[in-house]
Formats: sequence, structure tokens, C-alpha cells
Amino acid sequence: MPKQYLYRGYTVEQLQQMSMDDFIRLLPSKSRRKMLRGLPTEHRNLLEALRMLRRAGSTRVPLLKTHNRDMIILPEMVGVTLGIHNGKEFVNVEIKPEMVGHILGEFTPTSKKVMHGNPGIGASRSSMYVPLK
Repeated sequence: MPKQYLYRGYTVEQLQQMSMDDFIRLLPSKSRRKMLRGLPTEHRNLLEALRMLRRAGSTRVPLLKTHNRDMIILPEMVGVTLGIHNGKEFVNVEIKPEMVGHILGEFTPTSKKVMHGNPGIGASRSSMYVPLK
């Protein structure tokens, strides 16, 4: 039997059946304060789009694209694939139970590791003395 993920002692199914106020009490202080102040319009619109897709009863949820990197992942978002913008492109991220309570932007890095290559001819003044292979 695979190990079941628990968030603060609750399964994902229990979290999904909780009221929003009860779930907010389980969040860490920064996320809790953000939720208590109310969701911005963009976040509410994304949640409504997710709920509409769930109500439609489609077994395969289509990809939703968003720029809302600062949105807190809620239990009702588990199982959905979102396209999260990283500044250049939309990165597909499947929301898993372990991500509940985190922020969307944590799963799409905005910068890549810089990989410098070998110097070539004309790369610098010193490359004129590099013997050709």
C-alpha cells in the first residue's frame, strides 16, 4: 500500500471537503495572512476557471495558462496541469498533493544556470594564441 500524503495531519480528500476558513487556519502565517486579506481578482478568476472545468465533468482537464506565480496552491487544485509563466514561456506543472500550501512560482524557475563554453576563435584577445585543433 503506497504511503498517503498528509498535510498537517489531514489527507487531500479531507482538505478538499473542509471549508476555506478551516483550511486557512492550517496554513503557515505568511500564506494565512495573504488568504485572510482576500484573493486578488486574477486569482479568483483562475479558481473559477478550475471549478468550471471540474463541474463540466471532463475526465481530462485541459491546460490552463496563468501569470499568477504568487498564488497559493489550494487542495481543490490537486490533479490539474497548469501552464505557469516563467518570464519567457509557459511551463507545464502538474499540481500534486505535496504542493498544497506552496506558491505556484516555486515550481517554475525564472532563470537557468549559466553554462559557459570553451573560448573559440575571436572570443577574446588571448584566443588568437590558442592553437587550432
